Amino acid sequence: MNYDLNILRQEMRTEKIDAVIFPTSDPHNSEYLPEHWQTRQWITGFTGSAGTAVVTLDEAALWTDSRYFIQAEMELRSSSRSQSELVQGSSNASLVQGSSNASLGQNGGFVLMKEGLPETPTITEWLLRKMSVANGRVVAVDGMVINYSEAMQMGKELRKIGVTLRTDYDIAKRLWTNRPAIPSNPIYGVEREWIGESVGSKLHRIREVMREQHCDAHILTDLMGIAWTLNLRGSDVKMTPVFISNLLITLDEATLFADGMLNADAKALLYEANVNVKPYGEFLSTIAKTDGRVLIDPQTTSYSIYNKVKEHAVDAASPVMAFKAVKNQKEIEGFHKSMVLDGIAMVRFLRWLKPAVEQGGQTEISVSDKLEQLRRESTECLDLSFSTICGYNAHGAIVHYMATPETDAPLRAEGLLLIDSGAQYTCGTTDITRTIALGPVTDEMRHAYTCVLKANIALATTPFPDGTCGTQIDAIARSEVWKGGYNYMHGTGHGVGWRLCVHEGPHRIHQQWFPAPLHPGMVVTDEPGIYLEGKFGIRTENVMIINGNGNGNVNGNQTMNYELCTMNSLTLCPIDTAPIDFSMLTTKEVEWLNQYHKRVRETLLTHLSDEADKQWLIEATKEIGDTEKDK
Repeated sequence: MNYDLNILRQEMRTEKIDAVIFPTSDPHNSEYLPEHWQTRQWITGFTGSAGTAVVTLDEAALWTDSRYFIQAEMELRSSSRSQSELVQGSSNASLVQGSSNASLGQNGGFVLMKEGLPETPTITEWLLRKMSVANGRVVAVDGMVINYSEAMQMGKELRKIGVTLRTDYDIAKRLWTNRPAIPSNPIYGVEREWIGESVGSKLHRIREVMREQHCDAHILTDLMGIAWTLNLRGSDVKMTPVFISNLLITLDEATLFADGMLNADAKALLYEANVNVKPYGEFLSTIAKTDGRVLIDPQTTSYSIYNKVKEHAVDAASPVMAFKAVKNQKEIEGFHKSMVLDGIAMVRFLRWLKPAVEQGGQTEISVSDKLEQLRRESTECLDLSFSTICGYNAHGAIVHYMATPETDAPLRAEGLLLIDSGAQYTCGTTDITRTIALGPVTDEMRHAYTCVLKANIALATTPFPDGTCGTQIDAIARSEVWKGGYNYMHGTGHGVGWRLCVHEGPHRIHQQWFPAPLHPGMVVTDEPGIYLEGKFGIRTENVMIINGNGNGNVNGNQTMNYELCTMNSLTLCPIDTAPIDFSMLTTKEVEWLNQYHKRVRETLLTHLSDEADKQWLIEATKEIGDTEKDK
């Protein structure tokens, strides 16, 4: 659904607002949002997880990143708008160069702005040009869903031309009829067997940092950080086991602000750590009375929340983010167990897939449903970790494609099927992508598939110094794709939470600059890809654990005075060898693939009970010899 822009603009005129910004965010800087805060989707009809919409009195635009270029084109085009709302005129064309960047007049009123392209203006640049002679004009954004640093920078730039940034008006609150309520589902404690560090220990570490910063309090609004700190989980966000809350930590106590009912385990965990509980709605009034210096991150905390304590704020990243990223031994054990459970489901699915397609009647949705069914047969599967991406041939080129009844493609025994999926288990979170040859593939597909495999192996086999950031190693994988004549715009890897969000910071492996260092104990994906619009998409993804090998000791060579790290795969699932051009693989790459498949085979065989599954796994992971290499 999308909203009628005519009604929105009537409200804007009444309130003397000249532009409204709709971020994809909530008061907790979340990536995945409860429906209550999905205002950008409400206003545009675009369902992707990232993007910002801007509506002026006569134009509208949507900014999103490369993962969603194709999807946004499709969804905006299908949004129902009146012809009077279509974007017209040369004034907009002067801001956007060429059809490669934006679609004009055919996207239901919204121009698509493709982030990352050199010709694409930023939101502020676009607004500045629209309001170049605009004294007295007003741009509105809900201050609860934009972070303090972003709002301050935007306000500063707009003031240069006499435009005011208004942050006290939630326009959706007035216009969004039947807006879903803020969820407050039950909150439960992590099972004792999986608690690798007590709440008290975590709070002690946080308070040590507070003392180093000479702070008396710390405000934490990040839902994953709160869940990790308190060893609690919930279900307020789809497929991400968190609960809507805020956390105030002082040097001698802590207060959780949440409305969800706590189960007995949750109450016990909080009692043991001297954590009080108050209603979610009391958070703002409480922090406004906080005395002393307050540790708070302006990059992640909403403008309205930060403003309550800005007079005595100490700007710094929360230590929770870095603590959470390094997994403790119990969490690592849990990841290993969850990958076994996921590997069992994947083997059963892959054995079923090709014969089912050959028999006919299968579609993108039907095979996605089958995979979900197999995962949920495990009693330890709590949910999926994100909506399954299942794209056949051309749909595989849409990086975050979601099949709908209108787009659901029938599968044929030919070409490539890309499946990116994962689950939340009691013991951990999984994320895996495999691209499967359903039958004969073209030479172009085979070449691209092998480039992606080489990129995946390159990153998996290259050691790097402890403290290296993800940007410094991104090109290790990406260069293999470049050599093949391709590129991809998304990151090569992201952190993965333990029984939390499948995307976890602060570390990333990306060509854009992300300075967060990589350390042993961190979990990150390895997922290069190639996408040819209108043809096919390819991605191979494993979840990796970063290990330390001692003081510069790799392969017995101790030549450096700092620790070198390696990445080992946690994911246990065969990589389809049918589409590989073996002539492109080096001996070392073949050795890696054989060793990986040997570990997958030896680990999963002991957990499979069906003989047909076992035989399929043995065949799918058989050693690649000289015969295959010479083909």
